[in-house]
Amino acid sequence: MKRERVAQKCFVDPVCGMAISFQTAAVGSEYRGQRYYFCSGACREQFETDPERYVRAHQLDG
Repeated sequence: MKRERVAQKCFVDPVCGMAISFQTAAVGSEYRGQRYYFCSGACREQFETDPERYVRAHQLDG
């Protein structure tokens, strides 16, 4: 049951802002104990070059 809820949960790619589900997320990355999901490897790479920039913007939006 818990796995089903996680699979249905939506995430926002912190780089491009695209809404994605756990099932459609291309890749993930962890930063400071928080898991972030991305629509593509390119977005993850961009995040990993300066994660604090995207984390701050993501927190302001959320």
